[in-house]
Amino acid sequence: MSKQINVALIGNPNTGKTSVFNQLTGLNQKVGNYPGITVEKKEGICKLPRGVRAHIIDLPGTYSLNTTSLDESVAVELLLNKNDKDHPDVALVISDVENLKRNLLLFTQIKDLKIPAILVINMADRMARKGISIDIPLLEEKLNARIALVSTRKGLGIEQLKELIADYKSLSKTPNVDTTVIDPEYFDKLKKTFPKEDIYKLWLVITQDVNFMPIEKKLIKDASSFSTKTKSELKRLQQKETILRYQFINGILKETYKVDRNAAKGFRATLDKILTHKVFGYLIFFIILLTIFQAIYGWSEYPMDMIDGFFASATEWVKDTLPPGVFTNLIAEGVLAGIGGIVIFIPQIAFLFLFISLLEETGYMSRVVFLMDRIMRPFGLSGKSVVPLISGTACAIPAVMATRTIENWKERLITILVTPFTTCSARLPVYLIIIALVIPEGNFLGLSFKALTLMLLYILGFVAAIVSAMALNKILKIKSRSFFVIELPNYKLPLLKNVGYTVLEKTKSFVFGAGKIILAISIILWFLGSNGFSDDFNNAESIIEKRVSQEGYSTYSETYIKNNLEQYRASLVDSGMYPNVIQDSIQTMESTLEGRALNQEIASYKLEHSYMGYMGKAIEPVVEPLGYDWKIGIAVLTSFAAREVFVGTLATIYSVGNDEEETIKNRMAAEVNPVTKEPLFNLASGISLLLFYAFAMQCMSTLAIVKRETNSWKWPTFQLVFMSLFAYIIALIAYQILK
Repeated sequence: MSKQINVALIGNPNTGKTSVFNQLTGLNQKVGNYPGITVEKKEGICKLPRGVRAHIIDLPGTYSLNTTSLDESVAVELLLNKNDKDHPDVALVISDVENLKRNLLLFTQIKDLKIPAILVINMADRMARKGISIDIPLLEEKLNARIALVSTRKGLGIEQLKELIADYKSLSKTPNVDTTVIDPEYFDKLKKTFPKEDIYKLWLVITQDVNFMPIEKKLIKDASSFSTKTKSELKRLQQKETILRYQFINGILKETYKVDRNAAKGFRATLDKILTHKVFGYLIFFIILLTIFQAIYGWSEYPMDMIDGFFASATEWVKDTLPPGVFTNLIAEGVLAGIGGIVIFIPQIAFLFLFISLLEETGYMSRVVFLMDRIMRPFGLSGKSVVPLISGTACAIPAVMATRTIENWKERLITILVTPFTTCSARLPVYLIIIALVIPEGNFLGLSFKALTLMLLYILGFVAAIVSAMALNKILKIKSRSFFVIELPNYKLPLLKNVGYTVLEKTKSFVFGAGKIILAISIILWFLGSNGFSDDFNNAESIIEKRVSQEGYSTYSETYIKNNLEQYRASLVDSGMYPNVIQDSIQTMESTLEGRALNQEIASYKLEHSYMGYMGKAIEPVVEPLGYDWKIGIAVLTSFAAREVFVGTLATIYSVGNDEEETIKNRMAAEVNPVTKEPLFNLASGISLLLFYAFAMQCMSTLAIVKRETNSWKWPTFQLVFMSLFAYIIALIAYQILK
């Protein structure tokens, strides 16, 4: 059995930590949360020389061990708590070759904790272009540490890094800096009071509030009661410690790190002037967004049609192959229909994540944050609030969690409350199917009406968020003052491997996360739609047959039979058949179509009088003013579990009793309003639905996360009530005007 060691990856944001993680673990990785908290935990397995396996943990980005956010506290807690099962045997401190001075602050702190540490200097391929030279042997000597010079882009230095990790026992644990010199008397008293404890670990425990294990909580209590320093005095000592470390770092870099200032000078500054310009910056960002939404529609149309057709064929195959019965109906009408309703959107969701990943990898996303700070300030927010709002385009849950980087509580609370307005990927399936049904074909300035509609919905969500933020900023009586500081990383070509991992992981997470909910709800809905208790349900066949014989088929069925017969007749005429043969074939086809129409009317009648039908009829008076029928009402209700369930629900509802090989889109397009006899999904009802989902809080998982982040049910309840009422009123106004 091979030995397994724990390896922690830690470093400043934008140093390429994720790239190193991907190089070491490949696809052998998983993403979850740390127990009890909403901080992402990314871990993987790496095979090392001499049969050693490394369990690698990618810790949240941190600038130093003097924490200012929950993310940083998680990293510090793991480094301090030896009882944690993930406590590292060795730490890899990832640094950027262009910002080595700042990165070394964190490295010297970790060395002082006496954890074996390897300094990984990333982006080595940029050294020549930036005129950087490093005397690695001398730097290793000065730091008393081993250094791995790597380029994740070119895959250089990774094998050497693996060798160093496997040989971690030979690494020096000697601290680089004696921090006790900042206040000898204070640290001397600390040593005497806690003779068995590590002095630097004690210092970290005293100077910050971290959620430690029981032994650490006891240590905090004892140390706090011992400390005679005020909070401001402790902060001054922390500042002295930082100055002391930078004096040490400056001394060694003066001998080991050289930069030719004339090399590649001015390119980044020139690009920044354009991309962050107060006019052209916004115009460029707007053009990029237009391109993204056009591509989401244009590139994904073919694979979506293939997936849609596949699930329609699979449903028909199951019904034709398996013996008739409850199990066959469950598979065809419940499981396949529900899953098909979400899988069809994999291409568009994957493209969305692809573009987001490309923007982050190139360094452009940070420029967007900087650019948007100018817009956010009048609304009581800073540029840091844009990070959750932008990441909300993927999912509101990690976006709400991302607000932990906002130190100011008022800004953080407002950002949490308005972030769900941002259009997330779960809304995308709803938008796409409704836009496809109600927005006409056509172009404006080379862009399709459908792509423009999708972009307008994203803009609407963002506008609603910042307007709500402005209102909350005036309503919430919380005194606050904050400053916006952000690091603009260097521009770089995206690493395709990183982009691929991100798209795969995020898409997989979306599909499997939503799939569990959709599968469960689809089965429940299938049962509710396939069973009933009334005589109308049990005698549906005889009731419909009698009605058809007396009154004829419904308007929809007559149109269905007529249109299909005309198409069939035209195809026979074009084939050159004899008139008498054509007449016989048409009579046979007419009989077949009438049989299908009869079955459809029976299925529709049974569905209307099933358990689901009665539930839908109960809520129909509430949704009817918005232009919805009871079926849409059921879909809106179930989509509270997750927005994307809306499409899966309709797919299940329209599949119950349906014997035709027909796609969900075609079934929805064929739905007729029983009162007006017009298509149910028209411009008025479609826009109403789009606006409802643009503003409604249709996600119980987001509410749970908001409760956890705010530690109160007050704020998620406020969100649910306000957003639902606002969405209902806007959708009502839109429908009443457009109808």
